[in-house]
Amino acid sequence: MGVPIEGEPVQIHSFKHNGHIHRVWDETTVLKGSQNLVIGGNDRTIVTESDGRTWVTREPAITYFHSQHWFNIIGMLREDGIYYYCNLSSPFIYDGEAIKYIDYDLDIKVFPDMTFHLLDEDEYERHRKEMNYPDVIDQILKANVDTLIQWIRQRKGPFAADFIDTWYERYLTYRR
Repeated sequence: MGVPIEGEPVQIHSFKHNGHIHRVWDETTVLKGSQNLVIGGNDRTIVTESDGRTWVTREPAITYFHSQHWFNIIGMLREDGIYYYCNLSSPFIYDGEAIKYIDYDLDIKVFPDMTFHLLDEDEYERHRKEMNYPDVIDQILKANVDTLIQWIRQRKGPFAADFIDTWYERYLTYRR
């Protein structure tokens, strides 16, 4: 596994458990890259869905991927505060082409006041049966939901007070 180069653009590829592409983010600037951690920034990037439809993100975002956790986190900077979208997913890999992970349907949306909602439990159950998620994956994902909730409550990692603002400032230096 390679290491993405800081300041360079990369794509993000999300897959489903069956290997099919789910979603592609066209360009994210690498702000920190190592074997274990990638932090990126993007704003108004093109996103392509599996059916070919495209849309453009509406606000600046900081992305957080870790090789030891079964989730990734997107912090979106909006006028009324920072919103987070957390995807329960496989740990990322970087293959020189893109940051890649398997999306496992479950999501946690976190609001600026740090309240949160677990989303898409019905989609997860449907896909778990359709794609035959192994029991071990189910157990890992449920444990990682608990880890994410602890991080949110403890303001850990990307949920720390200045995390998103600090990395957004770094992102702006690359955009100038």
